[in-house]
Amino acid sequence: MTTKTAVLTDKAPKPLPGIYSQAIIANGVVYCSGAVPMDPTTGKLIDGDVKAHTHQCIKNLTHILEEAGTDITKVVKVNVFLSNMDDFAEMNSVYMQYWGDVKPCRTCVAVKTLPLNTDVEIECIAVL
Repeated sequence: MTTKTAVLTDKAPKPLPGIYSQAIIANGVVYCSGAVPMDPTTGKLIDGDVKAHTHQCIKNLTHILEEAGTDITKVVKVNVFLSNMDDFAEMNSVYMQYWGDVKPCRTCVAVKTLPLNTDVEIECIAVL
């Protein structure tokens, strides 16, 4: 039977108790929950536009991946959720700075509403 191990770091926003984990490790794969542009210390969304928010989402995911024993260059799949598809180009201008030379597979969709009414949420899957 496959075991699963929860990942928890203080360097990323805490998950809501009893609802989800920051990430789960199973069979050499790290499944990260969606990250919003929240400051892990204050628990509040950071100020700024979708570019600043994209940086913060990826920063939060990076800390979670490192706690899991991997890093952002080993991400194989990313899902990006935007509250407004008009932010696509600005989000991409930041997104392209990350993930290494071989970019992961990706889906990007517009959704009606995101947690805390933010403009972007990003989740990913990485290998160990």
